[in-house]
Amino acid sequence: MTAMSVANWGGTSKYADLAGPVHYVDFGGPDDPDAPTIVLVHGLGGSHLNWCLLAPRLVGHAHVLAVDLAGFGLTNPEGRRTTVAANAQLLNRFLREVVRKPVVLVGNSMGGMISILQAAANPDTVSRLVLVDPALPLVLGIRPDPLVLSTFFLYALPGVGERVLARARSGQTPRQQVKQVMNLVCADSSKVPEELVLASMSLVEQRAEVPGLDGAFLAAAKSIVYVNARRGAYWRAMGNVKAPVFLMSGDKDRLVPIGSAKATAARHPSWRFDVFEGIGHVPQIEIPEVVAERVLDWLDLD
Repeated sequence: MTAMSVANWGGTSKYADLAGPVHYVDFGGPDDPDAPTIVLVHGLGGSHLNWCLLAPRLVGHAHVLAVDLAGFGLTNPEGRRTTVAANAQLLNRFLREVVRKPVVLVGNSMGGMISILQAAANPDTVSRLVLVDPALPLVLGIRPDPLVLSTFFLYALPGVGERVLARARSGQTPRQQVKQVMNLVCADSSKVPEELVLASMSLVEQRAEVPGLDGAFLAAAKSIVYVNARRGAYWRAMGNVKAPVFLMSGDKDRLVPIGSAKATAARHPSWRFDVFEGIGHVPQIEIPEVVAERVLDWLDLD
């Protein structure tokens, strides 16, 4: 599935040895050695497939890579920690040892949180930062989605999270599992191309044989809650980002309320902030052409 599915969008699967195999997809780019490199970082439960609709729209202007974090996509845990902090270290190694030049870092959801931490702690690796509905702290007066709130609460309970994940899978076909996720992260999941659904189903089937994935997912989920709970430290990290930042959010995002994005943008008036009406948590899947146009315009590459 790896080579076949990503090849549909012009990508090539590769592995780097970073304290174990790390999978990434090279979507290619222009021959120009001075062209920027864009590195795409997925969110919780996501993978390189989250970027397959966006990447082909960027490769005419930049060299585009999508990395699978530890515990996700085709980067199996293999004993590695899968928390936000651990995957931030993995991303840092990937940028320094595989890419070896400053990049335009693009992160969605948990990947946005990790990208913020990377840009703050390692400014020499990030020339610009694009945040696509990143995981952000809740602010006073904003009500989180009840289903999302209760689900993350159950994830945090010892022994309960595993049962929740197992029950969510039981009796469900790979297609039903994929649609369930798409219904949560998209405002209108009917717009997701069948080709991407099929590739996602193949990945579900492939990952079903891998041990330790539920534990890896839960460790990552709990660590997102932990970083957001330490709001002061997270706000300080954002304040330490020296690179120009483009924050974009869908106003129908159920996982990161638009109010959190607006509060973050208000704290950082120098950041570009775009709101997509009627769009959920993954604009790069729902409106990839709009996201590509905005990013390339902001990078002055269109």
